[in-house]
Amino acid sequence: MPLTTAGYPLLIHCKNFHVAHFVIGQERDCHEVYTSLLKLSQPAKPEELYAFSYNPKMSKENRETGWKLIDLKVDYQRMGIPNDYWEITDVNKDYEICSTYPPEIVVPRAANKAVVIGSSRFRSRGRIPVLSYLYKENNAAICRCSQPLSGFSARCLEDEQMLQAIREANPGSPFMYVVDTRPKLNAMANRAAGKGYENEDNYDNIRFKFIGIENIHVMRNSLQKLLEVCEMKSPSMSDFLTGLENSGWLRHIKAVMDAGVFLAKAVKDEKASVLVHCSDGWDRTAQVCSLASLLLDPFYRTFKGFMVLIEKEWIAMGHKFSHRCGHLDGDPKEVSPVFTQFVECVWQLMQQFPCTFEFNEHFLLEIHDHVYSCQFGNFLGICHKEREDLKIFEKTHSLWPFLLQKKQELRNPLYRGFTAYKELQPNTLPFSFQFWCGMYNRFDKGMHPKQRVLDHLLSCMSQKMKLEDNASELENKLPFLDGPLPSEACSLSKVGRAASKTPMLNTPQDYEGEPPPVLSNGASAGNIDVASDVDQKHKENLSPHQDLHDLNDTVNVLNSEAKDGKPQQRLSALRTVFSEAGACGGEA
Repeated sequence: MPLTTAGYPLLIHCKNFHVAHFVIGQERDCHEVYTSLLKLSQPAKPEELYAFSYNPKMSKENRETGWKLIDLKVDYQRMGIPNDYWEITDVNKDYEICSTYPPEIVVPRAANKAVVIGSSRFRSRGRIPVLSYLYKENNAAICRCSQPLSGFSARCLEDEQMLQAIREANPGSPFMYVVDTRPKLNAMANRAAGKGYENEDNYDNIRFKFIGIENIHVMRNSLQKLLEVCEMKSPSMSDFLTGLENSGWLRHIKAVMDAGVFLAKAVKDEKASVLVHCSDGWDRTAQVCSLASLLLDPFYRTFKGFMVLIEKEWIAMGHKFSHRCGHLDGDPKEVSPVFTQFVECVWQLMQQFPCTFEFNEHFLLEIHDHVYSCQFGNFLGICHKEREDLKIFEKTHSLWPFLLQKKQELRNPLYRGFTAYKELQPNTLPFSFQFWCGMYNRFDKGMHPKQRVLDHLLSCMSQKMKLEDNASELENKLPFLDGPLPSEACSLSKVGRAASKTPMLNTPQDYEGEPPPVLSNGASAGNIDVASDVDQKHKENLSPHQDLHDLNDTVNVLNSEAKDGKPQQRLSALRTVFSEAGACGGEA
């Protein structure tokens, strides 16, 4: 950036797409800040990352409890595993089968240890086919692995037996899909290096399919072009749309979504098991398997379920977070927005199905930010073995308890519950995909502030809860105060009780039939009800105090009459009024 009269400019592009512009008075100071930021943003050693020095003043027991919050065994048990066809095995407990898989994996019960070992020798980096998700409705499974070392003609009997065991674990289907998420040209190029893809002639009853998601280098370049469009100063509509199209970003998001939809339909509609791989099975494979699971299972659309999904498909199965997110000083060609694309696919689903996710957009952004912040240990390293070597679970804290503490502000007020929607069938035509301003232009101060409807609704619901608490507190104090006249006090307490029992009809789950009507000003009738409820509460809270004030005035008048020698019957009547008012207040 050019030198200004105020000093030396420093432009910082953050990993969460925040762009910070500083002007520093002295050139030496500016250079020192720049050098320090480079060193701190990409240290040479993992132990120098922020997570190892972050101290939230939490006890050792609480930290350990935080790491135990997510138990993948419980999720497999939820799927009905172990069963007659699948088992959880510790065959990889010493990482002898695969160094980038977790110690415990789920494999077909029919695949013995010899088959597992033989298959691992025929798969890139030993990443054998393992279970990702079991659809209990029909026993169809989603499995994942890496590409075979087939070259042009090589084959492996144990690997063929492994795929046969996966197919036979689903008796309801005579075949299974094998899905290669790479473009066919890329897969064919790998054959020259002794890798490649499965030959349908060597595997019984498989249907092979290419999906065509581009590699990490294409995705990295695409994101860079997208960010250049986002940083344009006052672009015309034509420039913005042309730049967005030329970046190819939404086209790549659609490709990932299409792959997830294909897997979900194969499992649910065709009742067929699916084996998924890319090159090494830790980038595109993670995207597609986790997205398909999200489409099939509403549990993964809850707070806890989404955490389980990320732990299972991304963290435990060896997505290289440290490399893809550039946590350390390393090869810049290894950096790629693979996880960012998955998070955006989830957001795109939230736009089509706003009532099916327990969490809101801010929850996704919080997770995405902390993938790059290195404040917590969840996303450090490249696999379970490396995290054990770094003593991540002993020296750092887990992100999940931190997010659950903020659950109230991260929840979706439109969520209709776990059973309202089961499988999702999104529209993947081009017009269904939107530019995610909340992610890529979140920090743009030049944009006019926008009040999000869901944020406003969440705020109204929170305010309603506070007002109800205040009303209850005031009602509890009424018996100890001089109440109003009996007829007014009783009617007030009845109105208060009726108002407190009235549900707030401002979310879709409150309407069994038609949704709330939209008024001419664009607001829904449900939102107007919120405001009227608040006004009514305010009036109810004021009414008792006003009546007490009027009652005190009456007492003063009667005292004056008594001094003048007027009959005492009025005072006797007043005592009766106080007695009855107190009794009525006790009912409130």
